[in-house]
Amino acid sequence: MTDNNLYLNNPLHGTSLATVLNELVDQYGFALLYAYLNINCFNKNPSIAASMKFLKKTQWAREKVESFYLYQYKSLPRASDSEFEKPPRERIIPEGITPKEPAELSFEDAQILKEKREKKARLRDNNRSAAPKKHKAKPANNIDGKIDPWANC
Repeated sequence: MTDNNLYLNNPLHGTSLATVLNELVDQYGFALLYAYLNINCFNKNPSIAASMKFLKKTQWAREKVESFYLYQYKSLPRASDSEFEKPPRERIIPEGITPKEPAELSFEDAQILKEKREKKARLRDNNRSAAPKKHKAKPANNIDGKIDPWANC
């Protein structure tokens, strides 16, 4: 595959952050974007200019918005595992797949998604706390103050 084809198969190639943001806000509005993405720039001082400023400085938030654009707004199928590890601007979609109509989103669906994420986070936290903690054995001193290498055996 040539470099030119890579650009043709990259849905974000040639699309500025401003264009992505304007299209998302026109389709969904700031309130729904905040409900789905939980990024405060869509909740506090919701404007294109303020959001642009924040997203340009914050890589994780920009990638989250760009992924949302690809998979909700453009309704592209989920990327392969190897492609999904890359930032959204570097992902390539297979030939023959074209963007579809934007997904219909609702606040009810956003609430369900939020509850699923919270449940998953709780399970992850519970698994971390249930795992046995590894402690390094401290060297024990014997009576004359020297370290006894066999004390922890």
